[in-house]
Amino acid sequence: MPNQDNEQKISKKKLKKMTRLSVAQLKQLVTRPDVVEMQDVTARDPRLLVHLKATRNSVPVPRHWSYKRKYLQGKRGIEKQPFELPDFIKSTGIEEMRAALAEKEDQKTMKSKMRERVRPKMGKIDIDYQKLHDAFFRYQTKPKMTIHGDLYYEGKEFETRLREKKPGNISDDLRIALGMPVGGNSEKVPPPWLIAMQRYGPPPSYPNLKIPGLNAGIPENCTFGYHAGGWGKPPVDETGKPLYGDVFGTQNIDIVAPVEEDDLDKSLWGEMESESESEEESEESEEEDDTGLITPSEGLITPSGMTSIPIGVETPEMIELRKRRIEDAMDQGGDTPALYQVLPEKKQSVGGAMMGSSHGYDIPALGKKPGEKLTVEGIEVTLNPEELDLDTAAMQAKYEQTVREQQSQLEKEDLSDMVAEHAAKQKKRKNKQSDSGKSAKKYKEFKF
Repeated sequence: MPNQDNEQKISKKKLKKMTRLSVAQLKQLVTRPDVVEMQDVTARDPRLLVHLKATRNSVPVPRHWSYKRKYLQGKRGIEKQPFELPDFIKSTGIEEMRAALAEKEDQKTMKSKMRERVRPKMGKIDIDYQKLHDAFFRYQTKPKMTIHGDLYYEGKEFETRLREKKPGNISDDLRIALGMPVGGNSEKVPPPWLIAMQRYGPPPSYPNLKIPGLNAGIPENCTFGYHAGGWGKPPVDETGKPLYGDVFGTQNIDIVAPVEEDDLDKSLWGEMESESESEEESEESEEEDDTGLITPSEGLITPSGMTSIPIGVETPEMIELRKRRIEDAMDQGGDTPALYQVLPEKKQSVGGAMMGSSHGYDIPALGKKPGEKLTVEGIEVTLNPEELDLDTAAMQAKYEQTVREQQSQLEKEDLSDMVAEHAAKQKKRKNKQSDSGKSAKKYKEFKF
């Protein structure tokens, strides 16, 4: 019974603390222990929280959410530095011009200042347009900007930017702080941490970093030793071999054999190819294409599903698609076949035709199909299939009858309709002109 009372007395808060993971246990369970913070163990699902924090492009919550002090409360006593113009704007000389103008304003009396306030003078600061153009379009640089997810926090501007620093390069500020010399021969003085590195080994985070006196040779005219300017003791094993690298600088570097001038290719890389070379290349490619054809065993299948080459038929070596009849006739010595025929011209009477022509052509008689029109001297004669067997006299009679019918039809036609239409147009135009004249006269006569 007393054990049950003790179990009932444990509160939920104590049970949560008992079942809660520690920070060390949570770091062992997750794949990214570097993002684990002290308050992450109090989350409902700590593993999911750490997974979300470790996701790429995730923006963290600002760190001042759990601070007791107000945001940026510690910057109250720090004096804010004045704004500085960028270097590309300073190069225009605007600062010197403004300083000279301010000095000139201080020397003026109150009366002249009030006079200028009433009638201000323009163009006091004139900068050459070319200087302004070069400053903003040639020498302008981007300001330092934060990357995605990089939030500002208190005191961030006072931190050292490690991205701009490279391991192994000692800046002048660091040399002065360490008491090392600055200048041309500053490289001949070893850094103070070289002795500790020779004793304990190179830094594990930078295994490929070349450090003189540890895994690389020391500068010329320098010696090992613990005297002033000495480079300590080189790390070697029992047999005298270097432990971390070529500390004595005795290993030979593979020397690349120099290329002789005769082996150099001095041809111009931008030279144009001649037409003969391009023709030869095209002929070679055609020959390769001809020799590279593979005869299908069962014919080629077209998109319609039919085979273009029947089964069992051999593919011809060369297929000539051009017509070589004219060339063959010329090679055999024969005359070149006529591609056209000149028709003899003859004059004819216009007659009563409206669109007749005084020129005609002697067209040789050609075989006509049944129902086709035969044109003789500009007059169309229609022949029925049963009339094709007529003799010459009957054909002449048929032609004369057609000519007489056309002439009689032209005589019957008169131009009365055209004359009437033309007269109606003239009358309409006159009426319009008369109406416009009357209206103009009315407007002239009217007065207020």
